[in-house]
Amino acid sequence: MFMAEKKDSFFIAGIDEAGRGSVIGPLVIAGVSVDAKGEARLKKLGVRDSKLLSPKRREALYKKIEKIAKDIIISKTDPCKIDASRSNGTNMNKLEAAKFVEILSLLNPQKAYIDGFDANLAKLKEFFIKMTSGQVELVVEHYADATYPVVSAASIVAKVERDRAVEKLKKQYGEIGSGYTSDPRTIAWLKEWLKSNDRLPDCVRRTWITAELLEDEKKQSRLTEWLKSRF
Repeated sequence: MFMAEKKDSFFIAGIDEAGRGSVIGPLVIAGVSVDAKGEARLKKLGVRDSKLLSPKRREALYKKIEKIAKDIIISKTDPCKIDASRSNGTNMNKLEAAKFVEILSLLNPQKAYIDGFDANLAKLKEFFIKMTSGQVELVVEHYADATYPVVSAASIVAKVERDRAVEKLKKQYGEIGSGYTSDPRTIAWLKEWLKSNDRLPDCVRRTWITAELLEDEKKQSRLTEWLKSRF
């Protein structure tokens, strides 16, 4: 986290996330703020949607973004907290929106660009306006990370931090893949874990439908084996 002492000019901010849909690992949200000169430098740097960049390129750009940014705020929400929130009726949209507001309050920009994660952008923007008391000019758009350099910078920071978190998990749990359900390596690891364990570990979002189905299969398999042994 990098914080300037005093705001004395016009600053803009960009906020984006990484890991929203993953079944393994944290949700990472990053906010980046810059002044007019910083915005120009980001454009010259050629930042863009992190998904279009290689891991090596993201790491290199991250270091340069750190030198350009006024402030960088990083928020990480672990699977256990995500599961607890969902169990209490707080869905991912509400959880993520609250984290975005926290970051906005810390960055305290005059204008902010936000990558919209809800299909209803008008409703999402209305929420942010209410929570910031209308003190920040807001631009809330889908694919903002591909349009505004400051959001691209936030996207890169979030993705790098998420990748680092996943690498730490790999050192502890082995090859877990990317952590997304679309990754065969991730699904294979989840199934392999359940062969010798009754439940998935804390690095997994157990309220995700994929995790729930796999654990249910495990329970059903144990029940079937028990019934066979009894009759």
